[in-house]
Amino acid sequence: MTFVVTENCIQCKYTDCVEVCPVDCFYEGPNFLVIHPDECIDCALCEPECPAEAIFSEDELPDGQEPFIEINAELADVWPNISEKKDPLPDAEEWDGKSGKMDKLER
Repeated sequence: MTFVVTENCIQCKYTDCVEVCPVDCFYEGPNFLVIHPDECIDCALCEPECPAEAIFSEDELPDGQEPFIEINAELADVWPNISEKKDPLPDAEEWDGKSGKMDKLER
């Protein structure tokens, strides 16, 4: 079992979750974070730290967020690891809670 970063992280990229991860399994893209499924130890520390509420256990994904299982796995293999908190994107508050952001995902 793993945790998955979902659509609401797109264009927000809060990194509070990164700071609490004991195994550094987060990877950073231009406007999104992902969790490496082979590195996640299912500790659940990241989920409550996400201000955008964009992290879910793989077996508790909201409807329509299932594609993010594959997206996290794919992008974690190509994006650089992130282990320290950074500032969110400048307009994160504007994007937080908006749906239909998949086309904004920068790979």
